[in-house]
Amino acid sequence: MKKKNILIGIGGGSGSGKTSLAKNILKAFGTGEVVIIQLDSYYKDLSHLPFEERTQQNFDHPDSIDFSLLKKHLSQLLTGEPVDIPLYDYETHTRLKEPLKIDPHHAIVLEGILVFLDPELQDMMNIKIFVETDDDIRFIRRLTRDLTDRGRTHTDVIRQYLDSVRPMHEQFVEKSKKYADIIIPEGGDNTVAIDLIQTKIRSLLQTEGSEFP
Repeated sequence: MKKKNILIGIGGGSGSGKTSLAKNILKAFGTGEVVIIQLDSYYKDLSHLPFEERTQQNFDHPDSIDFSLLKKHLSQLLTGEPVDIPLYDYETHTRLKEPLKIDPHHAIVLEGILVFLDPELQDMMNIKIFVETDDDIRFIRRLTRDLTDRGRTHTDVIRQYLDSVRPMHEQFVEKSKKYADIIIPEGGDNTVAIDLIQTKIRSLLQTEGSEFP
């Protein structure tokens, strides 16, 4: 695969600040130069299952992610082809009928809790970043997000955290930081790390020969 663009992977636990970090990296570049893709968009479609059975799935296990489709789409974006990425409905645990068209960008940021678990996906990345944040902070952020944005109840969030989020974090996410090139605390609040990452991205893009500000 001859790459025209670069891929930055941002991993870390749920609520660690991955999305904030990705958005703050993006601020330094022009509109249309950098795109953020969330690993959650590639949750497998569970529309074939009854709703109650869908809610019992372990969404923090690697088997919940369609890595094959993700790698196909990233390969296309990296070589300059547009893709239609899935849009996932967290309330129904299904994919929406209309996908989201993404055009090629000089830099692609992939963020999610399990981004470093697939060896082929690791090899596609130019930079691998792991965001490390204390467990209590991550839980509070997750609780707030799921209540506000995903239609969950307090009981649902706590049950899911104890049954799958915490054990999967210990089994998969925490161990995946050994694959990272850099580990940073507190995600989007770490301005020094953000400045360094932005500088590295510019350097990589110049090396790849892209015209980039």
